Amino acid sequence: ITSKQLQQRFRRLLDKLLEEESADFTPTKTETSSKGAAVVKKVSGHSGGRKCCPVFIGGSSVQTGIGTATSKRSCDQLRCTSCDFSVLTFDDCEWDSGCDYLFFRNNVPERPKLQSKLRRRRAFRAYCCQCSWTSVSELTELMLMLTPPLRWVCAGKHQD
Repeated sequence: ITSKQLQQRFRRLLDKLLEEESADFTPTKTETSSKGAAVVKKVSGHSGGRKCCPVFIGGSSVQTGIGTATSKRSCDQLRCTSCDFSVLTFDDCEWDSGCDYLFFRNNVPERPKLQSKLRRRRAFRAYCCQCSWTSVSELTELMLMLTPPLRWVCAGKHQD
C-alpha cells in the first residue's frame, strides 16, 4: 500500500465517522409479528438533533444555540431533569429577590404570570423551570454552577 492509498483510506474513514456522528440516530427493535416474520420497528422517544457539550447559560448579550468548547453559546433547549419541564428564558430581565419555589411551581409555564416577578436589567437573562430559577449576565458553564445547583441539561433539539 502506498502513502497516497493510506491517506485516501484515512479520509474515507474520517468522512464516514463524521457522517455517522451528524446523522440522527434512530434506535430500532426487532419484534416477531403474529405470522412469525421478523419486523424492525423504530423506538420512539429519541429527542433528535445535536446536543450542547458543555452546556452554557448566559446573559442576553451571549448568542444562543448549540454550545461547544470552541463555540460558546447559551443553550436555548434546556430541560430540567428534576421537574421535567423545559427551561424558559427572559432576555434583559432578572428574577425579583422575593421569588420562591411555590411561585414557579404554580406559574410555570405561563409566561404572563411569570413576568410579574421579573425586573428589567440590561444584559441579564432570567431562566426558570418549575423547580429552579436563576439570572445571569455572563457566560457560565452549567456544570460549574454550584449555587444554585441546577439540574438542567441540553434537550438536544437544536436545528443545524
